[in-house]
Amino acid sequence: MNTMRQQGNALIYENDGELLQIEPWGANSFRVRSVMLGELLDSDFALLPLNEAQIAEIHVEEYHASITNGNIRAEFVINGWNHECTISYYNQHGHLLLKETGSGGALNKPSRRFRGIPGGDYRLHVSFSSNPDEKLYGMGQYQQDLLDLKYTTLELAHRNSQASVPFVLSSLGYGFLWHNPAIGQVTFGKNVTEWYASSTKQMDYWITAGDTPDEIEQAFGKAVGTAPVMPEYGLGFWQCKLRYWNQEQLLQVARTYHEKNIPVDVIVCDFFHWPKMGDFRFEDEFFPDPEAMAKELKEMGMELMVSVWPQIDTTSENFREMKQKGLLVKTEHGVEVCMRFGGESVFFDATNPRARSYVWDKCRQNYYEKGIKVFWLDEAEPEYTGYDFENYRYFMGPNVQIGNIYPQQFSRTFYEGMQNEGQKEIVNLVRCAWAGSQRYGALVWSGDIHSDWETFRRQICAGLNMGIAGISWWTTDIGGFSGGRPEDEAFRELLVRWFEWGTFCPVMRLHGDRECDNRRVFRKDGSQALFTGGDNEIWSYGEENEKILTRYIHLREAMRPYTRMLMDEAHQYGRPVMRPMFYEFPQEEICWDLKEQYMFGPDLLVAPVMYPGMKECRIWLPAGCSWTSLHDQRVYEGGQTISVDVPLDVIPVFIRDGRQPELIEAWQKLLAR
Repeated sequence: MNTMRQQGNALIYENDGELLQIEPWGANSFRVRSVMLGELLDSDFALLPLNEAQIAEIHVEEYHASITNGNIRAEFVINGWNHECTISYYNQHGHLLLKETGSGGALNKPSRRFRGIPGGDYRLHVSFSSNPDEKLYGMGQYQQDLLDLKYTTLELAHRNSQASVPFVLSSLGYGFLWHNPAIGQVTFGKNVTEWYASSTKQMDYWITAGDTPDEIEQAFGKAVGTAPVMPEYGLGFWQCKLRYWNQEQLLQVARTYHEKNIPVDVIVCDFFHWPKMGDFRFEDEFFPDPEAMAKELKEMGMELMVSVWPQIDTTSENFREMKQKGLLVKTEHGVEVCMRFGGESVFFDATNPRARSYVWDKCRQNYYEKGIKVFWLDEAEPEYTGYDFENYRYFMGPNVQIGNIYPQQFSRTFYEGMQNEGQKEIVNLVRCAWAGSQRYGALVWSGDIHSDWETFRRQICAGLNMGIAGISWWTTDIGGFSGGRPEDEAFRELLVRWFEWGTFCPVMRLHGDRECDNRRVFRKDGSQALFTGGDNEIWSYGEENEKILTRYIHLREAMRPYTRMLMDEAHQYGRPVMRPMFYEFPQEEICWDLKEQYMFGPDLLVAPVMYPGMKECRIWLPAGCSWTSLHDQRVYEGGQTISVDVPLDVIPVFIRDGRQPELIEAWQKLLAR
């Protein structure tokens, strides 16, 4: 009996309760799904519907079958003893890309292992053989100083500062999306690559073949969507601190920047500007006229961004109604409280369309209609107290089965609401993401990271891997979020170096909870409101440093046409803005290992200074190009490692083949001021 058959444009395998289907899903790509004792599900967690069908070439024999879609071919081999199949993937050159492990003979350990959960669905393990020469990139944002993810184990779950985006790009020439939002784990081991979902209904992944990283990224962008068009105010400098606690304080900072002729595109009103979490409005005592505040800021050329948390305090004016309507996350056991910060709260259920509509309607009335067009979607993982993933249930299912989709749906809440209001260009800052978040205008930042050099170094790897995972819009809190006194010289050095690097991030945003002697805030009735933080404006770090930071803000302004080009490439093709060196130079083996320098688009090589007291920096310049130093205009031939001096006001930047002469001219003018 033949266990394989062709069904339309798909290849079907059926044996011992398993139903597996592989079908073309975009050019040079397959979608692979498998279920045990059931029918395949058309889940659309991240993958978009096909715009056009690819015609597959399918051959079926008794113990062998193949399916080819452009430059990728899948080979099925059937074990004649138990009729289990093993799948291998090849490119158009016949090179093996990825292969299931097989059952291991007497080990009897199938590549696809569905393990039933009593009374529920399945735990799923999917295993592939490991190529020791392979290098792996992407997977989102993990707080580790690693670019190549080979020989790592990663939790497939979100946490504050961790965003699991399960797309991996291989140096062998393929991209792989684990299309499953379950809590789980992946191990890129020496002997095996294994994906694990703690609870799921089916196996679902997508694989593509490409001769270059750019081909793979473009295919992935078409499969899950790309970032929308970045608004003009996304290209310049954003000012933020923890927290401007009243309207006059925020406006006074904005006026000072304006008087100093320092351009600011966005200024931020951070958390707890509300009476209670979940009220989704300003507290009248501290922000008596938000509409006038937004209007004055616009007159100074600034957009007002407002923080929105997904928590609903149990004493919020909206809690009872939302609970009655079933719009909140449910706990499986115990008291229905998800977080205990600034009050006891429950998250709204962003996977529920009615909950998304309810929350947006409140924000539309209280923010959007008052002139606020940019939102900061904090706590988007969401940040459960203790991250007890098994204790929460959503409209779409239990957290362990679909929980990683939450931040994508949180971004969707505001993106679709703003779209419905007629807004064309949308960007919202969000603390987490999953596959497909990019199409909902998600600008992800790296969470509440610490203010130290080790953490700083981790962010470069995090940002580069996020870009490979499809999240083109990414940024950090310049200076780190947690810690640092503005008057401390050691912290000032870190802040300046971070700020210089922030100039060459997709979005340049200063933020942080700076230490100060008096953080307390009181209401008129004597009750205590949430604390504020220390000063975090560029003049907070000394007169000489202010000059350096001002110069880099103006450099960012001069880069606006170039940054616009990069944002358009992200929108049209899914290309990352920050690119690992191998992205532009895949033919150079050394470029696959460089993690302390990167390309900002195709033309600018950036080497952040990431160690205290550093006076000299060594940089690899790829061959086949000339490289002009932005700072001293010296021209170097590629194919060599150079050493350059790095005084505090210099971040090494090199321009490829003289492509951006206007930047050199702009920098010279800034130095002459």
